[in-house]
Amino acid sequence: MKINFIHKIQHIGIPVHNMEISIPFYERLGFENVMESPFEFDGGFGNCVMMKNHEVIVELYQMPEKQLAEIKQRKVGHIDHFAIDVEDVDYAFEALKKAGFDIIEQEPTFLAFWKNGTRFFNVKGPSGEIIEFNQIL
Repeated sequence: MKINFIHKIQHIGIPVHNMEISIPFYERLGFENVMESPFEFDGGFGNCVMMKNHEVIVELYQMPEKQLAEIKQRKVGHIDHFAIDVEDVDYAFEALKKAGFDIIEQEPTFLAFWKNGTRFFNVKGPSGEIIEFNQIL
């Protein structure tokens, strides 16, 4: 089976310790805050900021306190995932499920990011890397 719905990397996800430090750092690199949204995770609340410089988007996200402790202990590997932009997340989900990929979610997940939201799912790679397939609605 040939996968033909991958066209470009949508964003690179980086868990951060402190948004008040990370946002100005990326602004100094020429990135602009183009989307910001809180999210709920495992009973707590985090925050997500999409920083854009030309066609490069970096997703900075600060997890709730419960998960933040583990992230702060990481020595390497702070880039958590990269996202592939897809036109039809349901088609991509079914195609990768049928092809036997290790899909983390039971179905595509909705988040109230961007103007109309986004739907995504994640595939686990052979070395534990996470590849997100994401459709901005």
